[in-house]
Amino acid sequence: MDKAAHPHAQGWLAFFCFIESSFFPVPPHPLLGLMCLAEPKKAVRFALIATTASVLGGLFGYAIGYFLYETVGEWMLGVLGLTESFPVAACYIRDQGAAAVFLAAGTPIPFKLMTITAGFIEMDLLTFTAAAIAGRALIFMVVGILFQAFGAPIKKVIDQYLGTVTTVFVLLVVAGFVAITQFGGDDEEAGAANRCDSVTSLEQLNAMPGVEEGR
Repeated sequence: MDKAAHPHAQGWLAFFCFIESSFFPVPPHPLLGLMCLAEPKKAVRFALIATTASVLGGLFGYAIGYFLYETVGEWMLGVLGLTESFPVAACYIRDQGAAAVFLAAGTPIPFKLMTITAGFIEMDLLTFTAAAIAGRALIFMVVGILFQAFGAPIKKVIDQYLGTVTTVFVLLVVAGFVAITQFGGDDEEAGAANRCDSVTSLEQLNAMPGVEEGR
């Protein structure tokens, strides 16, 4: 609340969005909401700042995974309690690509887990960036647009329903990818979710048929 009323609130918002995408455990959404509540006419601007800084933070997380996983990334995931989720995330990214990153960027799934993992497995950078922009824009821009359109009265609705609505929307998008895969006859990709949930190590992941071995 102090940062929302600070003269440099936009800078603080960018800072928190940046570090949250790569290593900070506290989400920046409350700060964005309070800033939009204080100045609804600038809500879209605040949301654009949040989206841009968050994507840049995601690229920083990607760089940690790509260049510094053994020295920094692995330790960081351990501190955040995400070590056991790392091979599962790697499996989903390898199988689903942009859909997996988009899902994490637009839902309560820890985005930092996906950014570091994407860098580690050397996911295509352009694909990663596009998915991150789409997911982060969804979760931040919806807040900005609603505040700018309706002002303070929309806050109660956002607090109560935004997380549920955006999560359902993203899940429907991912379900669409899965449906297209099934109609295309690729049973191996269609069953990716089931096999990924059972992955406990990178060695197990690399031993799976149809999965290109990574680092």
